[in-house]
Amino acid sequence: MEKLLNNKQFCRILVFLLLVLLIGIRVFEKQLFYDPLMLFFKGNYQNQNLPNFESAKLFLNISLRYFMNTLLSLGIVYIIFKDKAQLVFLCWVYLGLYVLLILVFAFLLLNAESPDYLVLFYFRRFLIQPIPLLLFVPALFYQKMMNKS
Repeated sequence: MEKLLNNKQFCRILVFLLLVLLIGIRVFEKQLFYDPLMLFFKGNYQNQNLPNFESAKLFLNISLRYFMNTLLSLGIVYIIFKDKAQLVFLCWVYLGLYVLLILVFAFLLLNAESPDYLVLFYFRRFLIQPIPLLLFVPALFYQKMMNKS
């Protein structure tokens, strides 16, 4: 496997496939995950009440989606940088982010009032989208460039 990861063409194809899987999670989100907030946030939600939802099922599905995105993102980072220490560090960062985000999301969701909907929307978005990948890859490239000089 190490030999394959040293092949640049293979790595490009693998990163492309992992990105396609990330996109697939987004494209098929309605079929894959229970999330009644999806339609709620597409409409004029500021003047509406939260839809009825099953809390355990919602948190389980949001968590599943977060960890699917995380595994694919960690795969992309490892293929690009091939650094196990960075991978372990990012595992801890992703886990810490998850705990922080899911706790705040749960608090906001279970205590939501109309003005809090926008904050709820953004915390949910951080949980269901691979946003950390967009932050970590440039940061790791920068760190790599600074270590070379």
